[in-house]
Amino acid sequence: MGHRKILDVLRGETVFPPPVWMMRQAGRYLPEYREIRKQAGSFLDLCYNPDLAVEVTLQPIRRFGFDASILFSDILVVPHALGRDLRFEEGRGPILTPIDVDGIGKLEASGFHDHLAPVYETVRRLRKELPEETTLLGFCGAPWTVATYMIAGHGTPDQAPARMFALEQPEAFSALIDCLADCSADYLIRQIDAGADAVQIFDSWAGVLDELSFEQWCVRPVARMVAKVREKHPDTPIIGFPKGAGALYAGYRRETGVTALGLDWTVPLGTARRLQAEGAVQGNLDPLRLIAGGKALHEGVDAIVDALRHGPFIFNLGHGITPKTPVEHVEAMLKRVRETE
Repeated sequence: MGHRKILDVLRGETVFPPPVWMMRQAGRYLPEYREIRKQAGSFLDLCYNPDLAVEVTLQPIRRFGFDASILFSDILVVPHALGRDLRFEEGRGPILTPIDVDGIGKLEASGFHDHLAPVYETVRRLRKELPEETTLLGFCGAPWTVATYMIAGHGTPDQAPARMFALEQPEAFSALIDCLADCSADYLIRQIDAGADAVQIFDSWAGVLDELSFEQWCVRPVARMVAKVREKHPDTPIIGFPKGAGALYAGYRRETGVTALGLDWTVPLGTARRLQAEGAVQGNLDPLRLIAGGKALHEGVDAIVDALRHGPFIFNLGHGITPKTPVEHVEAMLKRVRETE
């Protein structure tokens, strides 16, 4: 079997130059993605069509040879599979009918895996089609982040609707979070069954919560998921990405049991080094440096690589790549990381 460097890092080894992949690496910055997206009809049709989802997942691997490939899908396929309506509007992003206490009581998990069967098929095909040395990552959204969209019906600047709902209706919100934790863990287990080498849990809105709520709605449900996944797949690495967690990052790994920490770009490199002493870290270039290119990009890359080269480290962005990013800047970033002395 080709050697999967990212799995070595996730097991605690230091690999240099560090392996690289990018969050949202299959996406709108690539002209070949935009072509397929036109053919697909809607964004959701693309997520649920294994032929097209495999193709867009492979595009950045062919072009850049990233060390990991991440399944092309969306975090909101989980509420969709639980019977909630979902559509994506240009310029607005995902739109759902906001869920209320009554709706939480009616969530229906019976057809969950049937609904997600195309996603599992995509994972199976990817493992066959990817180069041997490429790590295949599955993923899901963390319960808190998925719940924020379900409560508000769309993204909001600070997810105040979900924060308020959680404070005013703690029992109903807890039921929603537990349902999402259990279904999402099952979803990850099925992705691993289908061939994923490791999985990532995206908590993109972790940073809006106070300490008490972070413990309750980010740490506790992810710990529940990790335990559930480990029962079935004890050796599969799990990357946790609680974006914006700041000072709460350190406790997050210890309390959730995730294997590795994805760091957002605001995490100071001295902090990243301290976190690395407890296990692998991933990150954390500001995606805007990648758009800017030139000196801004080189300085950002060099600072991160210099700080984290002596421990288990995967080079990545501190959040997803944005559509405006020039392809040649991605090439320049990869060259810089791969040719560091």
